[in-house]
Amino acid sequence: MNYTSNIDPIALQGEDREELLGRLQQAQRQLLQSEKMAAIGQLAAGVAHEINNPMGYVFSNINSLATYVNDLLRLIRAYEASGHESSEVTALKREIDVEFLAEDIVSLIAESQDGIDRVKQIIRSLKDLSRIEEADDFQPADLHQCIESTLNVVNNEIKYKATVERRFAEIPLVECLPTQIGQVLMNLFVNAAHAISEQGVIEICTAAVNDGVLIEVKDNGAGISPDFKDRIFEPFFTTKPVGKGTGLGLSISYNIVKNHGGWIKADSELGRGTCFSVWLPARRSGTVDRGAAQAAT
Repeated sequence: MNYTSNIDPIALQGEDREELLGRLQQAQRQLLQSEKMAAIGQLAAGVAHEINNPMGYVFSNINSLATYVNDLLRLIRAYEASGHESSEVTALKREIDVEFLAEDIVSLIAESQDGIDRVKQIIRSLKDLSRIEEADDFQPADLHQCIESTLNVVNNEIKYKATVERRFAEIPLVECLPTQIGQVLMNLFVNAAHAISEQGVIEICTAAVNDGVLIEVKDNGAGISPDFKDRIFEPFFTTKPVGKGTGLGLSISYNIVKNHGGWIKADSELGRGTCFSVWLPARRSGTVDRGAAQAAT
């Protein structure tokens, strides 16, 4: 990977040179991380494809099994109605509790079908989030759909920690890179879940604001110390224990939102929770009064 600059590092002295070298090293680390994320995305897409194949015939088999079981239950009920039941059959019915069996087997099949549908939703969401997009892949996207798709992927991080409350307003489509916006949302949702020590609430709000869309992700978790608030978007800064976070999630999210022409900010109170706000312009072209949009929040 080549890097070009109009600044000659050799001509710089002392602190200026050290600062420039530090910035170049930081940029290189971020680019390497982006390449790593792209590789992980390709791997996730491949895994999703491999899972999708066996899920296809499992789904088909479960549906066929449901039909066969319903037919057998109909046959049993018709036989019972005929009055040709022997004493041995009557005793066996009591022994195996046919009524319970008939109800439970239908319930088990329905739960299995729901589980398969859930896996299929996760596979679709993984494919959406792992799709590699180029700069010219901007397309109109429904951010509510992006939110739901991302929630499907991170459900395991959230379901034991918080209840998700949606406060959705009517919003326009947004010209964006949906995969990148999904990455931003994923970081915000996971961070919200990690901020909650016990059972809490994550509130997701949307609104149409100044020719764009505002998304707010609120949690009632631990909050952010005032000492750290100005540093949360710095690369590699994290308050999590060693091995629990890279400190890149919010930094990458900040750059993604900025490259979309929007902004991201955090309001937090220690011990009471945090609210991350993301504003994205609905259209890439034309002038957008970002200051007015931010002031409206």
